[in-house]
Amino acid sequence: MRHTRLSALLLVSIGLSVYGQTPETGFLNRTAMVGGQAYRYQVYVPANYAANRSWPVILFLHGAGERGSDGLLQTSGGLGPAIRNDPSRFPAIVIFPQVPKDSQWVGAPADAAMTALRQTMSEFHSDSDRVYLTGLSMGGHGTWYIAYRQPDLFAAIAPICGWVIEINGFRGSVPIVPPDSGPPLPSLARRLRHVPIWVFHGEMDGTVPVVGSREPVAALKEAGANARYTEYLGLGHNTWDATYGSKEFVDWLFAQRRTKR
Repeated sequence: MRHTRLSALLLVSIGLSVYGQTPETGFLNRTAMVGGQAYRYQVYVPANYAANRSWPVILFLHGAGERGSDGLLQTSGGLGPAIRNDPSRFPAIVIFPQVPKDSQWVGAPADAAMTALRQTMSEFHSDSDRVYLTGLSMGGHGTWYIAYRQPDLFAAIAPICGWVIEINGFRGSVPIVPPDSGPPLPSLARRLRHVPIWVFHGEMDGTVPVVGSREPVAALKEAGANARYTEYLGLGHNTWDATYGSKEFVDWLFAQRRTKR
């Protein structure tokens, strides 16, 4: 009889440990495999995450200074510090992929970012109509690149101090718009005209010329796209702290939902 009671208690204990365990939250280590190569990334899960509701998802693309293979550095600039400073402002699952050294957000690294996104949305209860894409500098360029190839996936995109046409220091990359698609800026605008877009750049940016954002925004507006543009007067390259620290931007981002076409 005593043995039966102990067995019953043990089964209850096992059941509680399996079904009642608290989900892992914070910045979590993950790996995506693309072409036989491992790409480490981080996933931020809010402290109050619960699987009984659907969560918005943000895919964040870092800049050139955070390239590497440690799987950590990409959370040290831009959206990572903004979340650590005030997690309550970002009630979302956030994915932080990392580009290897001497690479850009094109080709295999872009594929790895998309693999990380798919894996994360399978692992956590995600809202497929509230998936957002943003990136800074080289990651702003990557935002345009991925959005062009996935125009129906994202509810909104926010390139920060990025570019579409090649610039010095980042030549030889895969073009955002394939050469056989026609002039790049009008082609980009036609493809993304239904996606809510907010572009940010510093007037005094000495790393990525401000025309890198002015020109695609002009093309988007010419195409009748849902595009906003903020140019920070007097600011240089770092416009991401102001952007991710902006309540107006965060409120706008989470208000966007994917439009079915």
